[in-house]
Amino acid sequence: MYKYLGIVAVVLGILWPSLGMTQEPEAQADAAEEQISAEDQAYMDWARNLWESLDRKTGDVTLNQARVTLKVPENFYFLGSADAEKVLVDVWGNPPGQNVLGMLFPMESTPFDGDAWAVTIEYEEDGYVSDKDAASIDYDDLLRDMQRDTREASKARIKQGYESIELVGWAAAPFYDAATNKLHWAKEVKFGDSEENTLNYNIRALGRKGVLVMNFIAGVDQLPVIQNEVNTVLAMASFDEGARYADFDPDVDKVAAYGIGALVAGKVLAKSGILAGLLLFLKKFGVFIVVGLGAFLKKLFSGNQGNR
Repeated sequence: MYKYLGIVAVVLGILWPSLGMTQEPEAQADAAEEQISAEDQAYMDWARNLWESLDRKTGDVTLNQARVTLKVPENFYFLGSADAEKVLVDVWGNPPGQNVLGMLFPMESTPFDGDAWAVTIEYEEDGYVSDKDAASIDYDDLLRDMQRDTREASKARIKQGYESIELVGWAAAPFYDAATNKLHWAKEVKFGDSEENTLNYNIRALGRKGVLVMNFIAGVDQLPVIQNEVNTVLAMASFDEGARYADFDPDVDKVAAYGIGALVAGKVLAKSGILAGLLLFLKKFGVFIVVGLGAFLKKLFSGNQGNR
């Protein structure tokens, strides 16, 4: 699908002189549609069909595997596991088999928008993660270790035929809230030779038996937008009664083999000796072939409202 990236300039070059700033939005959209080739139309039909197939939800969403309830407000929508896989793999170009529990999108956005951002949701049931080390971690030292480990993880990614990955640095330093048992931080990541770096803003909510993993995927230039939304996303997720961090019973519950620092770094898998959590999701920016033609997008994705 990404062969269409170069068509943006061609489409804009053809359409802009004929559209003019004085035409009505609907007239612009109609003129744009007339200029689309059969091949380009096939791509847009595919995009429309995929979009219409997505089950977009708001309100209370139960994640049974994690024993978590999401309270999704009206300005967001939730996609379940199967639909999230479609977006991550078919639209954004990640390797298949991501196995996420779902994704969150702002309501006004589609996965095809050039400025789209989203939150992936996963759950890791490795046991109760102690937060005793939270106040003593040197995050500068940790960053250097993570950059080294990411270089090693990148080698495996390249062997699989995917772009290299580089951890540029912190976009926002890690912060742990002991009152809510939630941790968040942001990494600036470079994929291949992309001119625009990717922002991975990470949230971890600690529970009795594991950790809810929520990662923002966006461009680095969207950091101010994401920072404005972090508290909203933090407030959406809560463990159900009996699965909360405060419900931990040391007599019967398993304790994870890692702490807060390892959550930030990407925990070590004891049996294999490798690091997990470093092969981050890629967001292909500018996928949609007529990005910039707002009127056309509105017509193509009319009725962009979450399902109830």
